[in-house]
Amino acid sequence: MAKNYHFILLFWLTSHVLGFSQDLEYLTVNDFDLKGRVKTCTVITDYGSEVFEFNKLGLLVRSTTQYNEQDQDITIYKYIGDWLVERRMESYKNGKLDATTSMANFFEIDTSGNKVINERVVSYDKQFFENQVFRFDDSNRLVGITVSHQDAVDETRVEYVNYKEETTKTYLLNGVIQKSIRTSSKKNAGGEVKTVLTKDFLDGQPTSAVEETYGANEKLLTKVVFSFDTSIDQFAIIEEFSNVYDEDGILSKTIIKRGNTVFEKEYIFQFDDNETKNWVKKIVTPDNTYTTRKIEYYTSGPNQPQSN
Repeated sequence: MAKNYHFILLFWLTSHVLGFSQDLEYLTVNDFDLKGRVKTCTVITDYGSEVFEFNKLGLLVRSTTQYNEQDQDITIYKYIGDWLVERRMESYKNGKLDATTSMANFFEIDTSGNKVINERVVSYDKQFFENQVFRFDDSNRLVGITVSHQDAVDETRVEYVNYKEETTKTYLLNGVIQKSIRTSSKKNAGGEVKTVLTKDFLDGQPTSAVEETYGANEKLLTKVVFSFDTSIDQFAIIEEFSNVYDEDGILSKTIIKRGNTVFEKEYIFQFDDNETKNWVKKIVTPDNTYTTRKIEYYTSGPNQPQSN
């Protein structure tokens, strides 16, 4: 029998050009550089604060951006078990809900054949409506997206090509290339290194690219940013970043190269006394900027967090 679940998946927006995510996934404590049974994490920023709340499964259930006492943005995620059933993005201005910029997302999944996910997007003032359908193949890979809004319908096709140790995923919007992602892996003396090259296109023409390499535990080792130079018809390097980690795997330094200029940023972390050791203060030099976090944990008892 076909199964139909109504849920909403958080779309981790890795593709601003396309306006949709490349992979459907939940946000968890790991996505916020957190470990253990975290209940809440409050980050103090120069514009206010960010508060992230998690359930006992480690899934994000609420995030709040507080600009001042009257202005805030709140995103709420509702689950059935470990399935998200609804996402609401609410914007408050002068202490009141702004219905024109607040949105609700609802998803339905059909598994009678290859998986199909249908997303419905509605604004709180009922003025905005969009429908997106995500189609998957036998290997559960995203292969197509249909977006319907007002009188327009856009079709995105996702193609996969495997060659030796490389896999290339290409997004084509109404037949025109928008993005390509090439992933490859190789082993060296330090272990396996994964390289991800992402190219962006506008009207089918290349515009920019980013190449990232990852080492053990998915730690970012290097990042190279390119811009397409039409005068030489190829990509040119704009910036290069190299990360250095200490023996405990903690980021200690970033080496940045821009043209002939090379400079470094060093990081100093202060950790809490929790068993999983999350950082609560990060200092960046020579900028002398810092970020502080207040972390609250679940204990083994039901809904009884401990603070650090």
